[in-house]
Amino acid sequence: MKLDFIPQDKLSVSKTNMRYAKKAPDVSDILPTVRSRGVIQPLIVRPNCGPDAFEIVAGARRWTANGIALAEGLDHGPLPCAILEPGDDADAVEASMIENMARLDPDEVTQWESFVRLVKEGRKPDEIAATFGLPDLSVKRILALGNLLPRIRDLYRHEKIDAGTVRHLTMATKSQQKAWLALFEDSQAYVPTGHQLKAWLFGGAAISTKVALFDVEAFHGQIVGDLFAEERFFADADAFWTAQNAAIDAKRADYLDAGWSDAVIVPPSENFQYWEHERAGKRKGGRVYLDVSARGEVTVHEGYVSRKEAARIAKGEAVGTGQKAARPEVTSTMQTYIDLHRHAAVRAALASQPGVALRLMVAHAIAGSPLWSVRIEKQSTRNEDVRESVETCAAEAAFDEKRRAVLGVLGFDEDTPTVTKGNGDDYGLAGLFLRLLDLPDRCVMEVIAIVMGETLMAGSAAVEAVGVQIGVDMARYWQADDAFFELIRDKEVLTRIVAEVAGETVAAANAGEKGKTMKKVVADHLAGANGRAKVDGWVPKWMAFPPSAYTPRGGVGTVKAHALVEAAREIERRADPAPGGDDEPDPAAPASVAALPDAGNDETEGDAEALAA
Repeated sequence: MKLDFIPQDKLSVSKTNMRYAKKAPDVSDILPTVRSRGVIQPLIVRPNCGPDAFEIVAGARRWTANGIALAEGLDHGPLPCAILEPGDDADAVEASMIENMARLDPDEVTQWESFVRLVKEGRKPDEIAATFGLPDLSVKRILALGNLLPRIRDLYRHEKIDAGTVRHLTMATKSQQKAWLALFEDSQAYVPTGHQLKAWLFGGAAISTKVALFDVEAFHGQIVGDLFAEERFFADADAFWTAQNAAIDAKRADYLDAGWSDAVIVPPSENFQYWEHERAGKRKGGRVYLDVSARGEVTVHEGYVSRKEAARIAKGEAVGTGQKAARPEVTSTMQTYIDLHRHAAVRAALASQPGVALRLMVAHAIAGSPLWSVRIEKQSTRNEDVRESVETCAAEAAFDEKRRAVLGVLGFDEDTPTVTKGNGDDYGLAGLFLRLLDLPDRCVMEVIAIVMGETLMAGSAAVEAVGVQIGVDMARYWQADDAFFELIRDKEVLTRIVAEVAGETVAAANAGEKGKTMKKVVADHLAGANGRAKVDGWVPKWMAFPPSAYTPRGGVGTVKAHALVEAAREIERRADPAPGGDDEPDPAAPASVAALPDAGNDETEGDAEALAA
């Protein structure tokens, strides 16, 4: 590559340039600088056919702006150019994209057009990802836009349809896309979008590849994937059930070979009824039940017999034979005697081993037991935009990174969706406890943090108490997105938000405008767009720690939850006021639980509810 100065009329835009189009690119942002100082940064060019002719690989906007300046009589001389050696088109496309993507972020459709040119020139998706510093999944997602009809891509480019709708349309056949477009063009028709679109495409029966017991990669039927390559579905339900049923039969045979008395397949038309069965081990004739759902999921219940059979086992009869089983060494009453005395001894000793007890508690929280019921916060919502907003936020990404680290420490698959299992498997519980005993306290504390995060109920007073105690700065984890603005419907609240972000003068001037206009004012300030001063780190009052309301009407869940926390804090302060203030430790504080006085206080009963009210 060499540098030279080339006149304007000796240059033309190459078809490999990312900005190549019949319509001139927007140069309003750089035109003032080009008018006053000319083009400073070199264009990237390569020789073209004809004497002293060159085509622009990167820099079409600078060349266009210089042409406008020339037409206005502002001539700053030849343009500085970096001349590429004659090479393949892929190098030129990459040079154009690298330069342009560093300046004006192109929309995904424009990126797709350029990526497709690179693929045609021999570049592989992983090579494209490495060149532009993008995840492989992002490149594959953009290339998936090629599954769409040009009209649908154009609608997405101009933001007429959202990303969720496009993601599902990439799974549609061309005929389905045409049918959907016909609905879209008909102002009187219902157009399925977002989550409803998936049901429309699959007739309400989408079967995910995640539920398959067989090797999906060896499956010969058609599988369709979404834009993000995160979800794949079987296009032919009949072909899926043929393969799935064969896999279920094979799994049943494996259980029989393993020594179980029977393995019963519960069809989708029925359900496995827990209340009609009781646990029984393999040696006592317990069966395995393979519970198949209409969605293709198979849940395995190991070691169960009917209640009648359980009664027979209790009498010492072997299930299915009617013969007396060999008499055990101890009676059931003696076994209870042994179990209870051992239990009493272990918990007495455990009371002096808090480190062991801590690890045992964590094992129970993760694996569960018949006496522990730990449920995961599913962060559920019917609104797909809200779901996508939460799933893609910085806080979820940060938590997931730490969750994967904890999964690795515990020896679990790092792609497991949760650390917390709650399945009550005694063997799994014991093994997990032994693994935790080998971990240092710091690692155990990190495991606890993840388990607590997975089981912390959204919207609860506990969230408020922890957020205030830790001093959570929501601006680190959240920023306003389309879903947030879409959900603001109260005009009075919106006016106060405008005042908070843009000032009282701007709020008063826009008080009579439509909500859409007011939201645009807030969005422009947060982005620093359209000449408005940029506001960093803004968080609405409802989401801050501590939260507050914008109007006297209140009715905000976070504010109510915070009131409960403050009421509890006030009760604690009244019951045990610290002599040195809240921030100073009490020098007379007890060194152990045994040194604590009687905590009973009849006067504080009911105070929390009264203070919160």
